[in-house]
Amino acid sequence: MHKIQINGVQPDSIAEELGIEAGDYLVSVNGQGIKDIFDYRFFCADSDITLEIEKKDGSTWQYEIEKDEAEDLGLDFDNSLMDEENCCRNKCVFCFIDQLPKGMRDTLYFKDDDARLSFLFGNYITMTNISEEEIDRIIRYRMSPINVSVHTTNPELRVKMLNNRFAGNILENIQRFTSQGITVNTQIVLCPGLNDGAELDRTLGDLTALYPELHSISVVPVGLTRHREGLYPLTPFNKEIAGTVVDQVEGWQKRLLEKYGSRIVYLADEIYIMAERPIPPYSDYEDFPQIENGVGMIASLSYEIEEALSDLDGQNIKPRYQEVSVAVGVSVYSFFKEMTARIEKVVQGLTIHVYPVENTFFGLGVTVTGLLTGYDLIRELKGKALGERLLLSKNMFKADSDLLLDDKTARDLEKALGVKVIIVSDDGQELLDILVQ
Repeated sequence: MHKIQINGVQPDSIAEELGIEAGDYLVSVNGQGIKDIFDYRFFCADSDITLEIEKKDGSTWQYEIEKDEAEDLGLDFDNSLMDEENCCRNKCVFCFIDQLPKGMRDTLYFKDDDARLSFLFGNYITMTNISEEEIDRIIRYRMSPINVSVHTTNPELRVKMLNNRFAGNILENIQRFTSQGITVNTQIVLCPGLNDGAELDRTLGDLTALYPELHSISVVPVGLTRHREGLYPLTPFNKEIAGTVVDQVEGWQKRLLEKYGSRIVYLADEIYIMAERPIPPYSDYEDFPQIENGVGMIASLSYEIEEALSDLDGQNIKPRYQEVSVAVGVSVYSFFKEMTARIEKVVQGLTIHVYPVENTFFGLGVTVTGLLTGYDLIRELKGKALGERLLLSKNMFKADSDLLLDDKTARDLEKALGVKVIIVSDDGQELLDILVQ
């Protein structure tokens, strides 16, 4: 039977009371072998469980445990899945990882395609490597929501775009989830000349017919770096293409809102920016189902800043710093200039410098903030007026760390630029809390 090593035991937990230690092994729960975190959570949800543990000396112990159903045992494992991640088997014509330069850290080249990571962290999966057993487990364990990269519902086109002969049955697989009440969010990476135009209409029609279980669709532009030697020739977005997509999707939104009371499909902020169209108002994003996908991020941040500033109205406001700086991708520079100007107007005595940073590392066509590197930040900001603090979005950094894409750290930036760095989440209230005493 598969056993899983215990990496740690939380203080004052059930596991600590029982004398379970780091280095012991979890063998079974209620006589059932544990494959991963979902088996573990499912079987540990009972109020009466039997835990089988193999101690470090090789002896096996069984513990009869009575607990609240929601109470955690307090066991920590080496990784969040308790299992190896499933890797991607596709060769997508638009894959961003295939466009990375050589010499970066190994983890950046790993392509995950694991439904469990979709449930835990919101990762998107293509469902080309998912087994019947895995689909059944998702339904049985109610792993909802699941995020799926669709791109197109045309079977032949999807096989071509993903370079995988198993890619064509995506609509049937999604229907298996939605028919069982599993919520599905989807994304379309739009590649001009491939899955846009009539193909986009077909995909939107197929997916929106599955509403409400199919909760949302994001349309995001293909990202093209300067490192595309030998790869499929793709057409980059421009103002005209982006404007056509905005008109097309807004037409769908109008019809869907009338039919279902929801827009269902949303465009990435970047498409509005490239089309030189205004960002839709906050209310148009409904429950912001795809904000982590760059959809509605500007509207949300602007709204939160306005709300936070209104709370300060009439108060004796003192800035925490006299002068700070913010570095962003070139696509959102004008929006940040407007937002920081509003902050300066309310918080008297505060100066905020906003600097647009061109992405020479990946190529000038990559304009989003989240893909900026330490190399470009240092190149652009060296010698500039940065004030007492440099504020950088957490989207630039590896999760729960200060590590940038090119392996430079926030500390490296501080040494090179001579200013303390503050990593800020995309939350307007948190930004104001940093700037105001």
